[in-house]
Amino acid sequence: MFHSLQRRSPSSVYSYCVSSARFASLADGSLGWGHQVSSLKGRVQQVLSWFQKEIERGPKQNKSLLSLLANQCSYVTSLRVRRAQQIGQLYSNIYSERTRWSLFSRLWRKFHSHHGNACKLMAALTGIFVWEEERIKEEELQRSIDEMKRMEEVSSVFQSSGVECHPPELKPQTEEASDKATKEQPWEMVMDKKHFKLWRRLISGTHLYQYRVFGTYTDVTPRQFFNVQLDTEYRKKWDALVIKLEVIERDVISGSEVLHWVTHFPYPMYSRDYVYVRRYSVDQENNVMVLVSRAVEHPNVPESPEFVRVRSYESQMVIRPHKSFDENGFDYLLTYSDNPQTVFPRYCVSWMVSSGMPDFLEKLHMATLKAKNMEIKVKDYISAKPFDVGSEAKAATQTPDRKSEGSCGPPRIEYA
Repeated sequence: MFHSLQRRSPSSVYSYCVSSARFASLADGSLGWGHQVSSLKGRVQQVLSWFQKEIERGPKQNKSLLSLLANQCSYVTSLRVRRAQQIGQLYSNIYSERTRWSLFSRLWRKFHSHHGNACKLMAALTGIFVWEEERIKEEELQRSIDEMKRMEEVSSVFQSSGVECHPPELKPQTEEASDKATKEQPWEMVMDKKHFKLWRRLISGTHLYQYRVFGTYTDVTPRQFFNVQLDTEYRKKWDALVIKLEVIERDVISGSEVLHWVTHFPYPMYSRDYVYVRRYSVDQENNVMVLVSRAVEHPNVPESPEFVRVRSYESQMVIRPHKSFDENGFDYLLTYSDNPQTVFPRYCVSWMVSSGMPDFLEKLHMATLKAKNMEIKVKDYISAKPFDVGSEAKAATQTPDRKSEGSCGPPRIEYA
């Protein structure tokens, strides 16, 4: 990728210095730079005299000088590496793993703010996934929860009046968000069933649609439905379209994780593969669960000629229990959009997605019932320990006032 640098011989360097000296003398005579140029001439003359001596010594002496310089650089580098290892060992003894990751991310953010472009180039060359850029933020989770709240409010109002319900639009908080909201297309009803409603709207500037499903299940618990949706190993059993589904990398700080998903598409289309990051959380105080996913690029999962890579994909699922996480009954809101990279007309793609979403939700529902009735072992994500950013670091840095403030916040649980 990069061309190797050619090593110049001492004679060529000598010629370069002579040219520099001539330029300095010319500048002194014609441009009148004065004292600065005379100082530069003196330094150039010193360099010239040093190179003349080195050329007279011959290649053996030059080689010995270069070897001494290399040894000195190796010695300094080894000292720096040893010191870094000692610092790392010290922090590993003092802080927990999660706290070390938090400290490292703080240092990375500080470094990245000053050298953003260089960091991206270095990450691309070394094959590192930059979590600071790609992890799902808390704001994205909260935005999905706010949409669920507004949907519930509007749904209850329209149910009492008997008028057709449409998904509400969030009130823009900023000028930029207000401009974006004015460009968004209105929602249109696609399906209106007893237990769910499906809408779609055209994404501005594209031929693609965004879809939204608002539905209810009363025969399974929110915990069971949530766990079945997250368990990748169980999905390989109940979803016959899955070719490959595995977790590539996890972020200890936020609980986000990168997955590679390969799925069959209807004949004669090629199978599609998705590389996406997802994050999920359970807010026990507000009695809500949320799962957010979107497409990313990962250096460990390059594009394969066997599949068509889907690079535009977003999904948000919010679950609201009717009573508790372990009692039957909940409402859910699923918002979904992707670009499957097909050459079919827009109405064909719209029909496939519109019919595919209810089919997927029904398969997910049946898989949850099967796991419940047949007592199939499914990983329980909600029973994980609460998200902890490091109690040792908190105890060392928080004042008593801040401790009392932190204890009053709503207990949100994050899961890795």
